[in-house]
Amino acid sequence: MTTTSQRIDYNGLPAVHLCSPDGAEAIVLEHGGHLVSWKPANGAERIYMSPNAVFKEGTPVRGGVPVIFPQFGLRGPLQGHGFARRMNWQLVDARVGEDYALAHLRLSDTPETREHWPHEFALEIAVNISGARLDIELEVSNTGSSTFDFMAALHTYLAVKEVEECGVEGLSGLACEDMLTGKQFRETKSSFTIDQEVDRVYHDTTKPLMLNEPHRGVVIQSENMPDTVIWNPWEVRCAELADMPKDGFRRMLCVEAAVIRDPVKLEPGGEWWGRQTFVAME
Repeated sequence: MTTTSQRIDYNGLPAVHLCSPDGAEAIVLEHGGHLVSWKPANGAERIYMSPNAVFKEGTPVRGGVPVIFPQFGLRGPLQGHGFARRMNWQLVDARVGEDYALAHLRLSDTPETREHWPHEFALEIAVNISGARLDIELEVSNTGSSTFDFMAALHTYLAVKEVEECGVEGLSGLACEDMLTGKQFRETKSSFTIDQEVDRVYHDTTKPLMLNEPHRGVVIQSENMPDTVIWNPWEVRCAELADMPKDGFRRMLCVEAAVIRDPVKLEPGGEWWGRQTFVAME
């Protein structure tokens, strides 16, 4: 396999394709700074992309890892999940080292963003692959003269063979907000399984999680992103999504590192970072 980092066309949008010396691969769109593929070394695709996804400037892409900023969902005055996933980012660097491949992209404020969210900022995202490991790091800088608050998430769609056969371990005992019912409670299950629509935010997820499937799994760790969103639209909601096939819910589960409950307050000149790490187990 050729070790490379090269610019490619991905469904009509510019992207960078990474291949590390050990054979791990990833593809990152400039649109949204959006990871759309991750294949661990000698492994299968671990990121779900909807076959009905729309690849068009200004439009969110269904699947992959959308970057959510500066607002989560409708918890604020902006469009759902903010504007970062709808914008074109700049590829700053793409390189291959002895045991890794990395892409680094950047997004800054524009007159359009300041019209809707009157702050100066810079976002940077770094995607690093090595062997069975994927690291995604998001950095936020306040480049203006006024303090701002923000929420953020790495809206990761993980590919699964059959979602009803999956279990997420590591959530037991954590405070949880069910966004479908508005109820708050503590998780009691040692392994959380998916058999209906789920849209939950778990808090203080500082320890690793494990997504188990028959014969494989993914270890998931977040840093400086204390909330974790578990989302699957299930049958009825999935059928309402024009950019998802009707059975698409069976092939994905979102496990998203996030900052939601307690937004970050960033002073002028301040910087913040958060990271989500995945290790594939075959």
